[in-house]
Amino acid sequence: MSKELAKALQVLEEEKGISRDIIKEALESALVLAYKKNYDQAQNVEVVFDDKKGTIKVYSVKEVVQTNYDSTLEISLEEALKINKAYELGDKIRFEVTPKDFGRIATQTAKHVIMQRIREAERDIIFDEYSQYQDEIITGTVERVDQRFVYVNLGKIEAVMPISEQIQGEVFEMDQRIKVYVVKVEKTNKGPQVVVSRAHADFLRRLFEQEVPEIYDGTVEIVNIAREAGDRSKVAVRSRDTNVDPVGTCVGQKGQRVQTIVNELNGENMDIVEWDEDPATFIRNAMNPAEVVDVNFDEANHACIVVVPDYQLSLAIGKKGQNARLAARLTTYKIDIKSESDYATYMAELANHEPEVESLELTDLDDTIDMDAEVDSAEALRHAEEVAEDVLRPEDAEALMDQAQAQAELNEEDRLSQDEA
Repeated sequence: MSKELAKALQVLEEEKGISRDIIKEALESALVLAYKKNYDQAQNVEVVFDDKKGTIKVYSVKEVVQTNYDSTLEISLEEALKINKAYELGDKIRFEVTPKDFGRIATQTAKHVIMQRIREAERDIIFDEYSQYQDEIITGTVERVDQRFVYVNLGKIEAVMPISEQIQGEVFEMDQRIKVYVVKVEKTNKGPQVVVSRAHADFLRRLFEQEVPEIYDGTVEIVNIAREAGDRSKVAVRSRDTNVDPVGTCVGQKGQRVQTIVNELNGENMDIVEWDEDPATFIRNAMNPAEVVDVNFDEANHACIVVVPDYQLSLAIGKKGQNARLAARLTTYKIDIKSESDYATYMAELANHEPEVESLELTDLDDTIDMDAEVDSAEALRHAEEVAEDVLRPEDAEALMDQAQAQAELNEEDRLSQDEA
């Protein structure tokens, strides 16, 4: 039987790719359990399986101690020296205790454990194999579809594509070969699980890398992607070589490169725009196909108002706000789109709602600075300072102060003249 087991190990190694050492280790561990269970033994034992000869031997391992208190685990130094004078305290001595019928009993008991270890080893191999494909595109075959998942056969494992990772409206047929993006590979109690996607933004990134050599070699870089899978995507690209047009490179001659990607995504619309370090220019590009008249920033809120011609307002916003929404995701700015006429009205309303004191002219302040001649000049000047600080713009305040100073001097001259009279 042991020779047959050795041959079985060889077959497992050749056909399933499981290392002989892994199986041997699992078998020896299982045989230790089998021995203790079937022979009601509690001592420390080792099982040695010779995978070449097919022999199995069981050894009881005892430690050399000064005084033996447990004969199943220890042996006294005096007894050890009778066996070999070289033994010292702390040494381990192995005694063969292999039962005559151990091969039959041990194999029956260990079968379940061995098979479990083999399954675990197979799972580890599959996990290691498919982990290298994480964040990459792989081709598989559609096996079945239900209300929650599309099951894709990747060869040695069946991957799942949840509804959230599917392109809306995409229909698959059995045995259809499709490209998928490997989102994650993880270990579970039931073995490795591979989750794939066709809706992920990085699926689009990998498709561009496959179709555009300049992206793959780094000459052209994809800076960001905003995608609503199955409907429309915006891709921001830039070139590391001034002689290479990033947008034209991605589009390809007569649009062949981008068309290949669009066909793979069943007609998903694609806007390829050039990234620019100037936020205003980048936002203009991101609003494609709409023309942008002006971009006004609110840096405190990382937002901006994009002004477009009246006749292009609906184009800039897009169907159900899609163009504006994708542009905002692509640029990371909160975007408010206004037509030229709406923006003019908006600015006029802002002007009308400014605090009244900010629109006051100096001529409107005569009542404020018209001091009675009998009022003390210092008090008048102090009053003018308070008015200037509380209600005026800095430039108006300075003018008012000059005017108040002059009025105070005139009042002082009038008072002196009256005293002399």
